[in-house]
Amino acid sequence: MKKALSMIVMTAASFGFISAAHAAPNEAKANYEVAKDRAKADYKVARTACDSMKDNAKDVCIKEAKAAQVKVTAEAEAAYKGTDKAHKKARTDIADANYEVAKEKCDDLTGNDKDVCVKEAKAAKTAAVTDAKAAKEISEVRKDAREDKKDANVAVQKEKCDALTGAEKSRCLGAAGK
Repeated sequence: MKKALSMIVMTAASFGFISAAHAAPNEAKANYEVAKDRAKADYKVARTACDSMKDNAKDVCIKEAKAAQVKVTAEAEAAYKGTDKAHKKARTDIADANYEVAKEKCDDLTGNDKDVCVKEAKAAKTAAVTDAKAAKEISEVRKDAREDKKDANVAVQKEKCDALTGAEKSRCLGAAGK
């Protein structure tokens, strides 16, 4: 039941994120706010469903509901801001929330099994955070490469314009600078 509830919450939240990602700039802020509000409402519904559970199952349910809220909110914020830094922060926040869920699931275990479970959760978090950092760096390098290619192409076009004279040269230089 709790897996089905988690899937419903995640699916509903994802639809809000998708619409925010494809919105026009003037709608982006409104869609971001809608996604945050929807995530908060979905969390409350999921949290209420957790109240019927007991012990660690209830704790896990609550952590899953919170993780779903964090995921939707972080993704919506990253889409709204649209920066590499915002996307890295979103992925890191999601990794932290998923770590909390995994750690809570480990509480049902004892001894070495619990230790292994916690270490696996920590390793998954470390991998996700590292991937987020790498994705940010890759994105920045690609952006720099695009700019360098554009600058090189503009230089080539301007060099071609040097063979022209008068108005034709001015027109060529104007077109090359774009």
